Amino acid sequence: MASAVAPPRPRTPAGAGGPGGGDAGDRWRGGGGPDETAQSIRRYKMGMWVGLGAVVMMFAAFTSAYVVRKGLSNDWRAIALPPVLWLNTAVLAVSSFTFERARRNRESCLAWLGATSTLGVAFLAGQYVAWRELRAAGVYLASNPSSSFFYLLTGAHALHLAGGILALAYVVFRASRPSLWVNRQAALEATSLYWHFMDGLWIYLLLLLSLGR
Repeated sequence: MASAVAPPRPRTPAGAGGPGGGDAGDRWRGGGGPDETAQSIRRYKMGMWVGLGAVVMMFAAFTSAYVVRKGLSNDWRAIALPPVLWLNTAVLAVSSFTFERARRNRESCLAWLGATSTLGVAFLAGQYVAWRELRAAGVYLASNPSSSFFYLLTGAHALHLAGGILALAYVVFRASRPSLWVNRQAALEATSLYWHFMDGLWIYLLLLLSLGR
């Protein structure tokens, strides 16, 4: 009796989809397929929303303290906001645009992420210039309640944005590796969510400081 010989299993060519396949040049698609990538994106975004919820609560508490302190204070003296803050706002708005370009253009993603990181650092540098201008004008953290809240709100935002720059650096590092990673696209999506939130938060804080003087 002739023994049945199982036909050889076809090999997945390099660059094709499947658990063992994948194109090393396809930087943003994991080897687990689109379903696994979509699930990973949902998990990352859910975790990011939880973290952003904590940020919202913190800045809501700051806002409440700002409004109450201003209303009950006899020593509140409004400070003149440094004009560079408006330039900083434009820089941060452009960085959200470059991040969207990075998210939507796989081929030039690294270049756009680099531009976003550069703009983020430029924003922090501009904030430092604003603080230096206030100090040169004799406005310090403990000068009056208005200046205290200015340094508190802008400093807290700068720290959170610096965290976003570190997250960007991590995404760029992983994107530059030739090996596949299923969570790479998820990390990009979650970081973009955080970055756009920081952009919106800054606009809110600037309006609060401008209109609440």
